[in-house]
Amino acid sequence: MLHAVREAALDAVAVLFPVSCAGCGAPDRVLCGVCRVGVAGEATRSILDCGVAVTSATRYEEIARTVILQLKEHGRTDVARPLGPLLRTAMELAVADAPSGSPGIEVCAVPAGFAARRRRGYSPVETLLRSAGFRGSRVLVHTGAVAQQKLLDRSHRETNLRGSMSARVSLSGRRFLIVDDVVTTGATISEAARAIRAAGGDVVAAATLASTPRRNGVAGDSAESARDIHRNGGYGG
Repeated sequence: MLHAVREAALDAVAVLFPVSCAGCGAPDRVLCGVCRVGVAGEATRSILDCGVAVTSATRYEEIARTVILQLKEHGRTDVARPLGPLLRTAMELAVADAPSGSPGIEVCAVPAGFAARRRRGYSPVETLLRSAGFRGSRVLVHTGAVAQQKLLDRSHRETNLRGSMSARVSLSGRRFLIVDDVVTTGATISEAARAIRAAGGDVVAAATLASTPRRNGVAGDSAESARDIHRNGGYGG
């Protein structure tokens, strides 16, 4: 019954505001039922060279890649709404076994570069975070222009980003969950972690909507599925 009501409401909205599926182009849905299933995947974890554990909700391939690119490069901010719950799941898994205590864990979205924000007019990561029900602490800023990461290999990505972020204020005594949209080599998250630690903060973990398929170990030194995470006792395993 609830599904029927939801579909009827979406049909009514589609009449007033025509849309097409960001995954396959089918009419009347931001993300059709088939593509919703295609985007959803099993959460995985990788450990970056900097020691940060990254949990990703799905893999950056096939339909998921198409949909995320629509958000990142084609202005389809409307797809953030169905993608938000996936990111939220990754965030919850990432901090599930974090050490308890005060203060609480803050969310730090990886800041968008100057050129990227100017080109898009919005931050995909912040848009996803809002759809996931969170608002990030804007503690990091870019300190200068960098080349587009997607054009670089692993070693050059790390060099490109090294020293490119800094904290606005002292972060002493504060703990953070770093959030990004996609993790490839981990260079962006590693730089964010370096900047937080340099300001006295602690990085508990990181979470992303998606991770690229591992090629020659570029996505991290190890990878585990959600089943492995729980079987091994979470991030302490």
